[in-house]
Order: sequence, then C-alpha cells, then structure tokens
Amino acid sequence: PNIPKLLRDHGARADANTWYDRTTYFETMSATDDNLEFGIRLEADRLVNSYVKREDLISEMTVVRNEFEKRENDPGNVLRERMMAAAYEWHNYGKTPIGNRSDIERVPIESLQAFYRKHYRPDNVVVTIAGQFGEKKAFELVGKYFGALKRPAQKLDATYTQEPAQDGERVVTLRRVGSVGVAAVMYHVPAAVHPDFAAIQVLARCLGRQPGGRLYKALVETKKATGVGTDAALSHDPGVLQVVADAGAGGVDAARDALIETLEGLARNPVTDEEVAEARRVFAEGHEQSLADAPGFAEDLTEWIASGDWRLFFLNRDRLDRVTAADVNRVAQKYLVRTNRTVGVYYPTDKPDRAEIPDAPSASDLVKDYKGRTAVAPGESLDPTPANLEKRVTRGTLGPIKTAFLPKKTRGQTATVRLTLRYGNEQSLIGNVVAAELLPNMLLRGTKKHSRQQFVDELNRLGAGISVAGGPGELTVAVEAKRTNLPAALRLAVEALREPAFPAAEFEQVKAAVLQSLAANSTEPGPLAAQAITRKLNSFPKGDIRYQPTIEEAIGLVKDLTLDRVRAVYETQLGAPAGELVAVGDFDPKVVTAELRPVLEGWTSSVSYRRIPNALTPVEWGETIVLRTPDKANAVYLAGLAFPLTDTDTDYPAMKVGNFLLGGSGLSSRLATRIREEKGLSYTVSSSVNVGSEDPVATFEVFAITNPANISQVDALIAAEIDRFLKDGVTPEELEGAKKAFLDQRKVSRADDGGLVGQLALQTAVGQTFQWDIDLEAKVAALTPADIQKAFRKYVDPKKLVIAHAGDFPKK
Repeated sequence: PNIPKLLRDHGARADANTWYDRTTYFETMSATDDNLEFGIRLEADRLVNSYVKREDLISEMTVVRNEFEKRENDPGNVLRERMMAAAYEWHNYGKTPIGNRSDIERVPIESLQAFYRKHYRPDNVVVTIAGQFGEKKAFELVGKYFGALKRPAQKLDATYTQEPAQDGERVVTLRRVGSVGVAAVMYHVPAAVHPDFAAIQVLARCLGRQPGGRLYKALVETKKATGVGTDAALSHDPGVLQVVADAGAGGVDAARDALIETLEGLARNPVTDEEVAEARRVFAEGHEQSLADAPGFAEDLTEWIASGDWRLFFLNRDRLDRVTAADVNRVAQKYLVRTNRTVGVYYPTDKPDRAEIPDAPSASDLVKDYKGRTAVAPGESLDPTPANLEKRVTRGTLGPIKTAFLPKKTRGQTATVRLTLRYGNEQSLIGNVVAAELLPNMLLRGTKKHSRQQFVDELNRLGAGISVAGGPGELTVAVEAKRTNLPAALRLAVEALREPAFPAAEFEQVKAAVLQSLAANSTEPGPLAAQAITRKLNSFPKGDIRYQPTIEEAIGLVKDLTLDRVRAVYETQLGAPAGELVAVGDFDPKVVTAELRPVLEGWTSSVSYRRIPNALTPVEWGETIVLRTPDKANAVYLAGLAFPLTDTDTDYPAMKVGNFLLGGSGLSSRLATRIREEKGLSYTVSSSVNVGSEDPVATFEVFAITNPANISQVDALIAAEIDRFLKDGVTPEELEGAKKAFLDQRKVSRADDGGLVGQLALQTAVGQTFQWDIDLEAKVAALTPADIQKAFRKYVDPKKLVIAHAGDFPKK
C-alpha cells in the first residue's frame, strides 16, 4: 500500500526517527476506534511485511543524503559528532546514526534487507499508545495484530563491545565557515540505568541552569560566552555528559578555559544543598508535566524503553528525589577529571586520572519489584468539533480587553492563559521598532520585587511557566500552571508587566544573544533565502515601521540600541487600550478575571492606539536571486508571491485545500511525491498558503532543500508540478481524500490545548468565533475540482514567483 497516502487519509501526523539506541515510528491521529486499529495494524504489518526494494533505495538514498547534508550545515552539530568519534574509539556511539556520506551512497540493498530481517521482529519492539482510547480495545488489537506475528528462531545479538576507560585528554578542532565560535567539553559517564546517573542529571542542571547556574555566572555574566548549555542524554550503555559554550568577546580559547576551570574546579567549590534542591524541584515538575501530557509522556517513555525498560522512567524519578549534594559532588569528582575529558573547539573561518565507567546493571532486576505512584488525574473526554468548543466558550470584555474563556478538565489539571496587549501606532513607533522587538525579552529579566533568579525560582516553585513575546504594537504574555497555582502565577505575570526592573547587565546579555543569532544567520542558506524573499514581497521603504532590514542593517540597529530607548517604549506607549485575554484548560474564569482586572482596567498610555495595517507592495516579479554560502553542504530553494485575499473571501477554502494537495500534506503531496519519493532529490519539500484575517494580504510559498548540485533540477521540477497542477487540476477522488484529511488535521490541532489557545486568541482578535470553522468545514465539503483549479489559476502565476537559491554554488 501507499503508506504516506494512507496516513494522510487518516489525518495522521506521522514520522519516524532514529538515535543511537532505538528507532521510533509514530502517528498522531484523531481519537477513533478506526484510527486506533489502523495505527496498530499498520505498524504490525510493516514490521515484518515491508518490501525493501532496490528501486526504493535509489531514490531514498539521495533523500537521506540530503538529510545528512542538512546536518552538515550546522557546525555545532558537526563538532558534537567529531567529539563523540574521538571519545568512543570502539563502541558504536562514536558513529553517528545517519552514517557518513560514503555509507549512505554505497550501502547495498542486501545489507538493508538483512538489517530489516534481523532487527524488525516482534520480540524487539515495544508498542506505546497514548491518548483517548479504550484500554481493553487497545490490548485486544495489539494482541490480534502483533500477537499473531511469528517470533524468529534466531536470537538477537547482544552488544559485547565495551569502551575502555579513557587514558588521556582528547581534543577536537573544527574549522568551517561560520560566524560564532564554540567551545565544548565531553565526559564519559555511566548508563542511564546506573544509580549514579540521577546525580549526573542533577549536576548537569546545577551547571547549566539559567541565569543562576555555575556556567552562566562564570561565562555569560563575564562575557566569555553568550550562551551555555549542558546535556546528560539517556543511553543504554555508558554515555556522555556534554557542556557547550558559544564564544563571547574573548574568543573560543577563553570560553574553553573557563568551561574547564568551572567543571573541574568543583572540588574547590562544591555544589550546595540549595542548588541540588532547586534541581530536584525542576525535575519533579518536569515529571509531573510529562505525566500530564499523554503524547509527550509516550515520547519520554521511548527513550527509557531504549535504555532498558519503560519503568526506568519512574525508578529514575525516585532516584532524583533522593539525590543529595554529597552525591552530586562525588560524581563530579569521579567523572569530571582531565583524563576522562574530550575537548572540542570550533573556530569559524573564511576557508574552508582514569575514570572507570561501571557496567550497566540489569534493568529487569531493577524494576521487577518496582511499585508505581498514584496515577495522574485524567482529563475529560471532549470531542473537539467547532460546535462543541463554541458551546464551551464564554466571551465578554474586561475593560477595553476582549475576553474568551474555554474551561475544561485537563490531564494534570493545567490551564493556559494568554494576554495580548496592543499599543502605539504607525507614527509613534517610527524609530522604535528594534526597541519594541527587544522589549519582551526584558520583562522576564527581573522586577522591582524579584531579581531574575528569584523570579525563576518562584516560577519553579509553582511549577508554572511564563513567556513574553511580541513586536511593534503588540505584546503577548502566556501563563501555564496548574489550577491551584494559577492565581499566584498570574500575579507574577502582572508583576513582570507592571514592575519590570530593566537591569542594565541583563540588557547587554539580551543584545549579545540577538547579535549572535544575527551573525550566525549571515552564513546560513535558510535564513538568507527567507530574508531575500521577505524583503522582495514586503518592499516597504526605509522609515516605514514595516521595512525589512538586511542582516547587516539589523546588526547595526541592535548595536546602536540603548536601554533607555527600550524603557521609553515601555513607559510612554505600552498599556492596555486594546487587546485580548483568552484561557483554555482547568481554571475558574472568575479567578482569572479577578487577578487581571486591576492591571487591565487601570493601565493607560499617553499614546493612542491604532492598528498597524498590512498592505501589498510593488514587487519585481519573476526574479531569481542566487545567494552563495561557501562550505554549506545543503542548499535551499524558496519561492514566493503575494496576492490580495483574506480568510473570509470566497476563494479561501479552495486555496487552502488546493495547497494541501500540492505541497501541504507531507509525503503524500504532489511536490513531495515527485521530488522526494520519485526523484530522491530532497529531504524536505513543501508549499504553504498564508492568509490574513484583517488585511487582504496573502502569500504562496514553496520550500525545498537539496544538494547544491541539484538546485536547478529541483527548480525545474517544482515549476513543472505547479504547471501541471494549474493545467490539469485534481481528480474528484484525490480531492475527496484531501478534504477528509485536511479537516481531520484541523481536528487534531483543536485537540491540543496549545493550538486551541492560539486559535481562540486569533478569533478574539479579529472578531470571529468557532462558527467560522463550522462554515469553513461546510465550504470545504462543497469544493469541486473546478473550484480548486479556478482559485489557483486566479492567484498563482508561476511566471511571477520570486525565487531564491541559497547554497555553496560554483561561481559562473
């Protein structure tokens, strides 16, 4: 069968991934008995009955090679792979799962077939099902389809290679095209099942937490680095603890030396009880959040399954609860030593004592007598149809703010509250665009009552999360917390909004991080292509607040920005003259209203608010822009055009469903079938139609990645597929399948509270309700092939596409 089409017809979000210890196949579908049986039957069938054909290898090889090339574009990723190769001389953790280029290009079909027969077998799989389903029904279906599979007589091979203790420091140096240097250090540590691993996880948290962690204080606050991170990844066999720093003004060597001094100086400056207590709280909240999120919990379990047994999730949770400062300092002194160290340094360029690692104990022995804890409170069963959701929504106002509340029982008793404030106008924000863009970053960097660290600690204590985002004229605060802690979390959000401290040191760190991101983008094909197309389709002049600066211009604007300018935007323009307040989940609307009423009803600004409209701008159609990015193995194709359309126009449903067929439905789309499945030229190819609600401005875009040598072929194939789509249209059978899959995917999105709160916020902002969705579903159901063809011919002219090619192309 055509598996991508089957998945699409069931409205599935499907993918697979491979890491060092496991391969995972997964689908997310609307919760029906039919979909449950389909997913179980599909996985059981392809586990043993797949056709691993030579002709498929020919196209799939180039697709996987393109994925390899994509990874090669990231110096940080390449540095980690090189460090793993240096750290592991014998164990296969030293070999990246995707392999090297020659292996990908030359692997014989017989090897793939043998690998499939050897490893794809019923005694080597674990089936994880999460979400809304009948437990009895699920067990029956698993037994019916997986239970019927024959267990091979040949036993699976056990891993017998054991990496010997490292007997000296190893150093990896990477020199590639780029802008931001990196220093990293890696240490061998025990496997995830070993009792020491929990203490190692706590150690990683103590080192890497922001802003109060050891590394942040030693490197970021001293400007030796602009960012730091730690990773103690789960592994079946003895693994690694990795620490990374993005080099600051002092360069890569200074960051490297500071890293090593901080890590291996813990004997002189041991971890404290307070640091360990904070880490335990964060891990405990993470486990609670995982248990409250069925799909996320299922993904977490796959990593523990690969480490030995799914119950290790709970065993490790218990171990984390018992970790002490003495445990953390013991493992630090045992494993963070010079002879166990692999150092990696990445230098951007224009041209291109022995630590014995213990054996892993038996996972089955560890968990055979394990007793679990009390189950997480389940949520209610709510079919997320637009009509059902609209019945639940209560709409109103809170002063000048429009409100929409959708209370419902959720797994884990969590809720999300989202407040958007709209401020200023097209004239008042001239010259203040960058200040308005950086303003959200400063609101969580400390208040008049709490330092940044104290603020973060209080959020961790509550098990809550607060994020702030926005740009010129708009600022959004999102709060996520359990029902019992939501009032306190909202008060913290109000404090961040009304009493920010604007610390100068934090502002400098924000600027440094933004400048680093811009510098990194200056050599990357993806960001450069996106910027080129955005500037062409939005050609507002300099001085207009909608002007799209170049990366070089953006760097200059950020460098010139002062803290006083950001504070001035806050003090003179931000307020609550208009906006939206929405909430979804387990909460009391009266409580949310009571906490936010004082700030929203009394917050005024001396600057009047007027919405900043969007508009189409003159475009030089049909241009192809070539952007050369030396030493980048992966190239990007991006094309776009703009046209007048809103989501209430007659042609909107046809454009959305038509794009779903052309390039918006994953592997089963026209573009993916031709360019990835048949030709094997791209790992990712897609199209999108983005339509506004208030202004008649819409875009059609096509994206693909490929080997730079194949960019012309990809360009030609995309043009041919668009021409065929416009000339021949779609078949009735093709359209009916697409309509069902399109609507099923929208239903899956509504079943996710994160997506639902975003949809509710957009509705509230533009004056819509779920009746718009009801009407859209009716319009989609009535679409004909002629409607699709007529709409696309009206708005999509291939001759007008503005195209960008970005990659390491030879100069002509």
